[in-house]
Amino acid sequence: MRIARFSIDGNVAFGAVEGDAAPGDGSELVLDIIKGIPFADFELSGTKVPLSKVRLLPPVLPNKVVAVGRNYAEHAAELGNEVPEAPITFFKPSTSVVGPGDPITYPSFSQDLHHEAELAVVIGRMCREVPKERVKDVILGYTCANDVTARDVQQREKQWARAKGFDSACPLGPWIETGLDPAAIAAGLAVQCTVNGEQRQLGSTSDMVRSVEDLIVHISEAMTLLPGDVILTGTPAGVGPLNVGDEVAVTIEGIGTLTNKVIKRG
Repeated sequence: MRIARFSIDGNVAFGAVEGDAAPGDGSELVLDIIKGIPFADFELSGTKVPLSKVRLLPPVLPNKVVAVGRNYAEHAAELGNEVPEAPITFFKPSTSVVGPGDPITYPSFSQDLHHEAELAVVIGRMCREVPKERVKDVILGYTCANDVTARDVQQREKQWARAKGFDSACPLGPWIETGLDPAAIAAGLAVQCTVNGEQRQLGSTSDMVRSVEDLIVHISEAMTLLPGDVILTGTPAGVGPLNVGDEVAVTIEGIGTLTNKVIKRG
């Protein structure tokens, strides 16, 4: 199931995305509005609205986004880094989260903004100290993410809070795909980023140094994960600059495409 969060006529709701519309085929995706929230038992209402009539929002409003650095060996190498012995984790605040179609605001304190296409894991239930064999039970689904990074600030300040935590630095969407599991991720899903239609990144989740299971085990050893929390699993090689006016799209096989435009901070 694909679960979207959206607004229509001033109201916010979740809905199940139905249909498989292809460009130019004349069909349209629709949303079957959910009774309740996707983190508990819910029913489909049967009330359906065309996707084109709503505004898609970030699929969740996480309490925290826990991101993982250097989880693809080629990406670590392209920035002159080695794969760490233990996962590098950092936080992106909830205020950094934006949804599909929302602008990425170029921070005034940077001159080198980069895209980083990533698979995001959405946690479905409160959990801590999750054993590897139970990881699948705590995952609601997966979505696309862009770990937007002020690269010059990251390198200059040696820690990543401002470089990766500024407002709009964490686009998520377009929806949550619940039909994938860690085995499918390990087998390999294509992760792609384009800027103005030009391919910049193309990798596979099979190239992750540490699996989704390993990351959740590692993170939940230290902290309680709450429903709606998000884990970013790292980016493949090919990261590069974004400029004001650019349109950046992250596409993950089996999920969909997240598109955002870069604007000047007003």
